[in-house]
Amino acid sequence: EAASTMKIEHFLENELLVDITEHQLVPEHQVLSNAEKQQLLARYKLSDAQLPRIQVNDPVARYYGLVRGQVVKIIRSSETAGRYVTYRIAD
Repeated sequence: EAASTMKIEHFLENELLVDITEHQLVPEHQVLSNAEKQQLLARYKLSDAQLPRIQVNDPVARYYGLVRGQVVKIIRSSETAGRYVTYRIAD
């Protein structure tokens, strides 16, 4: 039972030298719960296949322990809009 809720990710030492989530070029990422994912899909009338993808081996996806099918909210700063929000599904 515990194995279905836990994910162990193996990192090399050189991958941990810099905290990628604090890097100025990496936007803020927030992992959505299943309920938030369903609200997002219903709000925009989308299916999983219509969301942009993020690879599960992407460094930020690995950091957050994303598994296939999870959605992450990415918040970028924008000169024109102030902030730009996009969503990606782990694939």
